[in-house]
Amino acid sequence: MSGVIDDYLVDPQVSLLDKTRMQAQVLVPVLRALRAELGKDKADAIVKHALRDWSKQLFAAIADGIEGSPRRKWAAIQKPWGEISGKEVEVEVLRHDREALDIDVTRCRFAEFFRALGEPELGALLICEVDFDIATVGAGEVSLERAQTIMQGAPSCTFRYKFAPR
Repeated sequence: MSGVIDDYLVDPQVSLLDKTRMQAQVLVPVLRALRAELGKDKADAIVKHALRDWSKQLFAAIADGIEGSPRRKWAAIQKPWGEISGKEVEVEVLRHDREALDIDVTRCRFAEFFRALGEPELGALLICEVDFDIATVGAGEVSLERAQTIMQGAPSCTFRYKFAPR
């Protein structure tokens, strides 16, 4: 089912939520130790930089292995990512046509998990920001705007994809 992102998933039989829980078991103690040593702002900045670079490089490398236009590369990654992450969210599709895809996530188990841990910023880095890294492989043919997320306390996540004319 996942195909192009199998290497990212390591074991496609493990749900993305369970994989995220495993990552958090390691990252949360490391993050808290860094905060104790360096202070919250500096530790959070280091972790944010490291995780953002990792995710951007990962999805760029996945896209490099896909033939076709930037929009095709985006679709080849977005489809399985949506199927995998979609198991943990409830969504409402507001619009889906050649020009746009507008989705509201109305429940997010990832946000519930990270908010219960008291680490929604880490959850945003591991889960929410990935959507922008995937959109980036669309190289101007796909853009994403998101005004709010459940992870940051909003009642929904607003995904607004715009597609360049073909």
